Amino acid sequence: MKDKHIDFLDVLTLRGPNIWTYRPVLEAWVDIGELEDYPSNLIPGFYERLVAWLPSLIEHRCSYGERGGFLQRLREGTWPGHILEHVTLELQNLAGMPGGFGKARETSTRGVYRVIVRAWHEKVTHAALYAARDLVMAAIQDEPFDVDDAVSDLRRLIGRHCLGPSTACIVDAADDRDIPTIRLSEDNLVQIGYGARQRRIWTAETDRTSAIAEGISRDKDLTKTLLEACGVPVPQGRAVDSADDAWDAAESIGVPVVVKPCDGNHGRGVFTNLRTREEIATAYGIANDEGSGVIVERFISGNEHRLLVVGGKLVAAARGMAASVVGDGTSTVKELIQSQLNSDPRRGRTEDHPLNLVHLDSAARLEVARQGFDADSVPPAGTHVLIQRNGNVAFDVTDIVHPSVAAHVELAARVVGLDIAGVDLVADDISRPLAEQGGAVVEVNAGPGLLMHLKPAEGSPRPVGRAIIDHLLPEGDTGRIPLVGVTGARGKTTVARMVARLLHLSGARVGLACSQGLFFDRREVETADAAHWTAARRILVNRAIDAAVIENGARAILTEGLAYDRCQVGIVTHLDPALTLPDLSMDSPEQLATVFRTQVDVVLPGGCAVLNAAEPLIAEMGPLCDGEVIYFAANADLDVITTHRAAGHRAVVVEDGQVVLATGRESLALTPLADVPAIVQERSAGGAAQQTGNVLAAVAAAWALGVSIPAIRAGIESFTLSTTTDAQLLAA
Repeated sequence: MKDKHIDFLDVLTLRGPNIWTYRPVLEAWVDIGELEDYPSNLIPGFYERLVAWLPSLIEHRCSYGERGGFLQRLREGTWPGHILEHVTLELQNLAGMPGGFGKARETSTRGVYRVIVRAWHEKVTHAALYAARDLVMAAIQDEPFDVDDAVSDLRRLIGRHCLGPSTACIVDAADDRDIPTIRLSEDNLVQIGYGARQRRIWTAETDRTSAIAEGISRDKDLTKTLLEACGVPVPQGRAVDSADDAWDAAESIGVPVVVKPCDGNHGRGVFTNLRTREEIATAYGIANDEGSGVIVERFISGNEHRLLVVGGKLVAAARGMAASVVGDGTSTVKELIQSQLNSDPRRGRTEDHPLNLVHLDSAARLEVARQGFDADSVPPAGTHVLIQRNGNVAFDVTDIVHPSVAAHVELAARVVGLDIAGVDLVADDISRPLAEQGGAVVEVNAGPGLLMHLKPAEGSPRPVGRAIIDHLLPEGDTGRIPLVGVTGARGKTTVARMVARLLHLSGARVGLACSQGLFFDRREVETADAAHWTAARRILVNRAIDAAVIENGARAILTEGLAYDRCQVGIVTHLDPALTLPDLSMDSPEQLATVFRTQVDVVLPGGCAVLNAAEPLIAEMGPLCDGEVIYFAANADLDVITTHRAAGHRAVVVEDGQVVLATGRESLALTPLADVPAIVQERSAGGAAQQTGNVLAAVAAAWALGVSIPAIRAGIESFTLSTTTDAQLLAA
């Protein structure tokens, strides 16, 4: 088997809904060459090697629909394209990403397959695909392969390129509510919704997060002053400008005290329970290096808590826990930390670990020294040594927060002005009022981490992502703008232009991406062919756009996918028996119809498919639509039309030389064909059938979107086929 190969001929990135699935995928065109004659059951030892490397393949159900189904296919005999699909998905899964959707399909060329796998991130899946090819070839050729190394490489790519857990939980919550999202940068900047209805998040900050509020939260002294003025319990203290001043403040407040940076974060440079001038001077020097100033304040006895406030409401709370070790008479403090604390499987450096590793940083060294030890000391057997007084805030206590405590932290977030705030609070028992125990709010933070609430060390995970989405887009608001997708073999550009014209007359600022250019409202911004994914995305991220009309050709759907997840209206215009795409393995009208069907598949349940009733392959797509269907045809007596109307549904047809809007048995004459310039122009050139269909499709789409009858009438009576005046028409 040494001379056999698996070659990638091409790898297409389908970034949106496509002929395979609603989600982004990679479609690899794979040439297996002579391996076409060697299914898995004819390769000695292949099954055993593959299963030894990837025993978790037993979970792949495959076409049998049961656990172990794929392994059964391997034993019976299947081909490398199919195996490559499953191995790619499993490598992604082992690296920490859901496996997801996969398919393998033969093409018309012997030995060439299309392998389709879910792409959570293009770069990660691309790497997984190539690693899977190398693994499969190693198993075929009986060569070594390091699965752990391959998975580690993928994990590094995931850490570098994929959304962090805080952002991902918000995006997942949006997806659960069928709200579209677009990642705007390789950082965690994400758009929620489309066009003028969009919102933005940057991890746990939103486009409602005030820059002033964020600035206040960074200034710990100012924050405390504002909170105290509004009745929120805070520890007494003040900013200091030297070690001597810090000691003066401590004497005034009364020891023990806390010394911390004015604008620090993540607990760096924070020293607690300080009692002596020497301790305070040491802490001052380190805290001053961590920030632009230092605060000395009264030490509050109790546990550290982090409470998350979203939109003025408490949604989650976590408690910290002190970290200590117990001497055994032989191990040093440093060794005890490793054996008793860092050996806890909940501790680690990744987002899968709710607790951080414990290090002897400056604050911990000071705490240990206060007890008479250092890192290399050997505590007597049974001696408890406190390492960290606070930290490890990862123990969920949401259900026991006292109502008055919740009211205090909600007030603290409002005083600072943050729509999403992490409020740090110290108290012995969060189920009791703060006044009873001398508890206090010590900090209010912008952009709080969410991981402690998503994966607590103990207790229930909290749906904080859903809380943030509900804050940005209350229930019922999907963040969507009216979006019309247009596809077909002919007429789609003209239909897209007409629909954009009708929406403009209804008062919307329309984005149009079509073969004749890219238009933002009344401005042509690109004169080249803009019927592609990139141009469409430019519309969807534009906050000045109220409605979008996007043309999608068959080649664009097959090589890029749709630029949007769902649409309000999906139009399929015509099929052309002469149109084939053999280079993409599309050789017949029936195959092209499956491509155009993608536009129907993404119509929202409350939306509408506009379909050509005169062409059976298009008319048959009607039952596949999740929403309403409006058929259009010049011939009002077609069986599809009459049956549709008999059921009380809508159609746009021609009767007695008039464009007619029909609902069941009722009909409304819109305008005579003779008053529609596009049809008159076509007739003068020797034909009018196609333009009549185009006009009917555009009218149906506008009708489905609720455009007023007078606006529809005015639009089609003023629309011409002239490409030179298109910009002027949009601006009229």
